[in-house]
Amino acid sequence: MKTIRYAFWAIVGLCLVLIGLANRGMVTVRAMPEALGNLLGLSPDVDLPLFVVIFLAVGAGLMIGFLWEWVREHRIRSDARSKSREVETLRREVQQLRGAAAGATSDDDVLALLEKTG
Repeated sequence: MKTIRYAFWAIVGLCLVLIGLANRGMVTVRAMPEALGNLLGLSPDVDLPLFVVIFLAVGAGLMIGFLWEWVREHRIRSDARSKSREVETLRREVQQLRGAAAGATSDDDVLALLEKTG
């Protein structure tokens, strides 16, 4: 199983290297359109290799997807926590009832109830 995992990550790494080598050309990344930048007197732009832009875009997409999924599953996680607390409460109650039943010395249920209340 470890071999398959290592082989998979080696293939992923090789693909990333090939993408990087194929897309080494420099591109200009602008934060706003050129006309608006000229109007405001700001021109926030950066020259980066294309593969860096691709990897950053994929990483940003993954982060947005993970955050979206985490927020979407909030209700499921809160339901699971409440059910877990309920199960633990019921487990403790059953243990107490078993302990009380084991403490009863009489074989007769009616006498055991009378001893417990009296």
